[in-house]
This record gives sequence, structure tokens and C-alpha cells, in this order.
Amino acid sequence: MNFQDIKSIEPAQFYLDLAFRRMREKGTELRQTRLQGGRIEKSRYIETLKMQVVADTLTSRMQSIVKSFPSLDTLPEFYNQLVRLHIEYGQLKLSLGSVHWLGIRAQKIFQEYRTKLKMNTRFERVNVLSREYLGRISSMVKQLKGDFIFLEQARKLMKGFPTIKTSLRTVSIVGFPNVGKTTILFKLTGSPAEISSYPFTTKGVNVAYIGKGKEAIQLLDTPGTLDRFEKMNAIEQIAYLAMKLCSQGIVYVFDPTEEYPLDKQEKLLEKLKRDVNLPLIVYISKTDVGEKERIDYLKKKYDTITDIDELKEKIVSLVKPFPEKEEDSEQEQTEEVE
Repeated sequence: MNFQDIKSIEPAQFYLDLAFRRMREKGTELRQTRLQGGRIEKSRYIETLKMQVVADTLTSRMQSIVKSFPSLDTLPEFYNQLVRLHIEYGQLKLSLGSVHWLGIRAQKIFQEYRTKLKMNTRFERVNVLSREYLGRISSMVKQLKGDFIFLEQARKLMKGFPTIKTSLRTVSIVGFPNVGKTTILFKLTGSPAEISSYPFTTKGVNVAYIGKGKEAIQLLDTPGTLDRFEKMNAIEQIAYLAMKLCSQGIVYVFDPTEEYPLDKQEKLLEKLKRDVNLPLIVYISKTDVGEKERIDYLKKKYDTITDIDELKEKIVSLVKPFPEKEEDSEQEQTEEVE
């Protein structure tokens, strides 16, 4: 899921200024054109097209805003939870609905005033109707001032969400900070992890991949120590949701050096087993610098891995390919026939 394509939301006055500028340009263009008919016919024709420019500009801009936001009702559960966690979900739906309404309403008001102009037979009445139309449009756009501000704030937050591919098989790598998770990602994939930054913190979610295409396995470095969800900071909450909602397996990393007491690392592992019901691999990092006594203790107590190539094989065997969708299968058969 990529939220980078959500378009910037400008203040309400921006859309009014844009529509009115285009209206004036259209008026100048028409007045320089030889038009058929009498004085009132020409005036009605010019004002009608000017009104249409305003309506079409607003409708186009409002549709563009709504379409650039992902459909909230069809978001993957992970991203749906992120939106609900950091953005007022009800207000987001309401504001998007208001913007959609504005685009539709602008056309209806134009149709209303086009009919009034068509029925009008008094020359001096043409400009009166035109001003009435522009007044109603202005009032309507300004009513949504708060919605435009809210949507721009929401866009900035959503743009900062980590890009996690929910369609890929995913394994989360879990453990205390600085136990070597980022190094493990590099050794498993042979390439630096992509760090998805998040606006609430200087940390980020590290993402790397084993393999390519649909068969790739996505690896997530999930920071944090699995405290109670409400006590987690923003990045820890994201990591927890990614582990809970996106992952098919877990690699838990033990650090045998003295940076974190083993009893605390073991408590975190037990909490992980209780909270997340997923297949688990236990890996010991830093075996070249860790005390042998601690390493032997971990090997004896847990079914552990210390070799990176073995870990890679275990990860590949841990997560099975997703069932192929029926429509995808039919498409592949058609391509083979062709």
C-alpha cells in the first residue's frame, strides 16, 4: 500500500480562486469571439459558459481529491488499523463525503442557473443571476473550509505510513533494540534494508526481501519490547500491528552479550508466544562476541539457530506460498494459450 499518491489538499480559497480565474479567462476568450444572436442571447451564452467553467473546475478538483485517497472500506486490515489509530476515522469519512458532495452539488447548481438564464428575457437580469450563482458557489466552498484543513493533515499522516506489502508472505524479526536485527536483515537479503520512516519518531520500520516478485518473502524489523499496546509509542504500535496482522511467522533474536539480561529477553519471548499465535524461529546473534556460557544455556533451553544460511532456509520453509486466486490462475492459463 502506497499513500504517496494522495494529492495535496489546498485551502478552500485556493479552489475558489482557481475556478474564478478560469471563469474570467473564459469570459475574455468569448468576448474576443464573433458570436451570433442579439445582445441578450450573447450575454446569456457567455455567462452560461462561464458558470460551467466554475462548476467543472470544482467538480474535477473534488473528484481528484476523493480518488487519490484509498477506499477506507477496502483497506487491508493493517492499514485500516493504522488509520483508526492516528486519524479520527469518522471525521475522515465525513470530510471525504463532504468533498464528494461539493463536486456533485456544483453541477446541480450550475444546471439550476443555466435554466434560469435560458428562461430569462431581461438583459439586466443576466448579471444578477450570474452574481447569485457565484455567491452560492462561494458560500458552499467556504462551508468546507475545515474539511480541507482536516484532509490535508490526514494526508500528511498517511503519507508517513510505512510501505508494507500486505500481499507478500511476511516474517517479523523481533527482539530488544540493538540485538542485531538490522544486520540479520542484511545478511539474509544481501542488500541494505529499506527504512520506512514515520512522522512521530526518528526510528523506522526496516523492510527487506528474500527473493523477488510474488514469491518474495518480506522481512520486517519490528522495534519495541511489546509493552501494553496503549503504552507503546507510535512506531512500536505500528510494528506490533505489522507483526499481528501482516506476518505469517516470527524470528525471535536473542543477544548473548551483556547489553540486555537474558531473563528479560526470555520474558519478552514468553510474552510474544502468549500474544501472537504464529510459527516461531529462535535465533542467537553475536555468537562471535557473546559469552559461551550464555550461548550454551540458550541452545540447551530452546531450539535455536546460529547459522544465517540455516536461518534463511528455515524462514523459507516456515511461510508457505499464499493460495493462488482463481482469477489469477485463469489469467495465467489464458496467457499460456496465447
